[in-house]
Amino acid sequence: MNVTIITACPSGVANSIIAAGLLEKAAQSLGWTANIECQSDIIPSQAVSSQQIEQSDFVLIAANRDVDDSRFVGKKMARVSIDQVLTDAEQTLKISAEQAQLLTSSSVVAISEEPQVKKIVAITACPTGVAHTFMAAEALEEEGKRRGHQIKVETRGSVGAKNQLTEQEIADADLVIIAADIEVPLDRFSGKKMYRTKTSLALKKTAEEMDKAFELATIYQHSGSSNASSSEEKKGVYKHLMTGVSHMLPVVVAGGLIIALSFVFGIEAFKVEGSLAAALMTIGGGSAFALMIPVLAGFIAFSIADRPGLAPGLIGGMLASSTGAGFLGGIAAGFIAGYAAKFIADKVSLPQSMEALKPILIIPFVASLFTGLVMIYIVGGPVSSVMAAMTEFLNNMGSANAVLLGVILGAMMCFDLGGPINKAAYTFGVGLLASQTYAPMAAIMAAGMVPAMGMGLATFLVKEKFEASEREAGKASFVLGLCFISEGAIPFAAKDPMRVIPSCMLGGALTGGLSMLFGAKLMAPHGGLFVLLIPNAISPVLMYLVAIAAGTLVTGFTYAFLKARDKKVATAV
Repeated sequence: MNVTIITACPSGVANSIIAAGLLEKAAQSLGWTANIECQSDIIPSQAVSSQQIEQSDFVLIAANRDVDDSRFVGKKMARVSIDQVLTDAEQTLKISAEQAQLLTSSSVVAISEEPQVKKIVAITACPTGVAHTFMAAEALEEEGKRRGHQIKVETRGSVGAKNQLTEQEIADADLVIIAADIEVPLDRFSGKKMYRTKTSLALKKTAEEMDKAFELATIYQHSGSSNASSSEEKKGVYKHLMTGVSHMLPVVVAGGLIIALSFVFGIEAFKVEGSLAAALMTIGGGSAFALMIPVLAGFIAFSIADRPGLAPGLIGGMLASSTGAGFLGGIAAGFIAGYAAKFIADKVSLPQSMEALKPILIIPFVASLFTGLVMIYIVGGPVSSVMAAMTEFLNNMGSANAVLLGVILGAMMCFDLGGPINKAAYTFGVGLLASQTYAPMAAIMAAGMVPAMGMGLATFLVKEKFEASEREAGKASFVLGLCFISEGAIPFAAKDPMRVIPSCMLGGALTGGLSMLFGAKLMAPHGGLFVLLIPNAISPVLMYLVAIAAGTLVTGFTYAFLKARDKKVATAV
């Protein structure tokens, strides 16, 4: 059998190329000769010749847009959608060969069944649930409305799910976009076309990501176990860790601030039994901080294996805490428990009558036993030694080493503005709070405030170099910086990364180094300058503010200097 195949999709990017490859492979398995013309905008494609068309037994057009069929008049021809090819290319070829009909006249038929106005539902979620979550949601909403689509975005932030999607809205949706850096429940989207991305991409490359969503979305089928490829699992490791961190943060923030409140009555007032200071220390240090590592481990395991992984993760985290393995041991326990539970869920088969016992009895029992033994006999000892050595080093290091650590952490916080490197530095600082090591967290938060405040300062220093919209964004950015939301600088970094990011890193490194030099300590890992409202949450306050101001000035003046070479874009207001 000799067949001529034409593939095409609206953007000429992904689906047309994928369909061409699938049909070529299917034709080879059937022993057919295929002449393929892939109408794509990104790869060179040679049109099929009139001789190839003449020698073909029939012509197959696999497309989701109009294709000129005038050159196929007089030949048997069949039309299918790209979706049919993606579902089963070989079967599509066989059916098309049987159903192909003689084309007597050219008639371009649009086969796309989807209306021009699409109904889109989306979810955004980031580890802290503060900035990226809502900024990405706003970007998606604006892009969807700009294209004339109906779009609703559910945000899963630090205060829970807002603007929640209803069952009817999900049922009516043509496309689901999941822009999340942590695991979110997806069972309600089973059977819908879904595209998954990160909040940073949805925020910085919104139009490109929406194009990809329409091109690359696939039907999502929810199942209890995941069969992700190894590359997806590598990406998932970061997402699992961030899921644990996002659930741990509220516990750490609450505990840190309550401990700070106990210091109002005196640094050692909590030692007096029965006093309010002692009660506050029991709540913050004895309870909240005691839960920190178990919650981290539990929700890492939850992200990997769903609810069956939660109990083993919590138990493993508690063992990490009790053995002195600290947050490093908690991270290890979370992954050990999660993958142990996932392995049992995926690989252990039971009679149908006992299958219901797996998630509530078999998995928690076996995974908890395995995790506990591994933590006690293998992981706990070495990791606790590493944590003890690290804590000892951090508490007794000289000023030169302290400044160097602050410089490194500060630069990391400003490199990708809420991305993986930023989150790695932040997680390091939060984890050390469990060991009563407060200096690195102070440097991290101070440096994280610099990018957004620095960009706001730059728009004030050289107003004439910024458009009116950028000047307004600068005001908002400065306020976000005060709240320790470094993502306020993202609009500037996305537009001018080669100058913005080095400027931010320079200021952040200075702030981090100065914070460590001044011996600043921070009891709570979030809140920005508003933490100052809690007595003793930051010490020493004055020098801490000096460190932040110095970094902000360096970033603002550096970018203003680099920007000064640009032409004026508007009259200063």
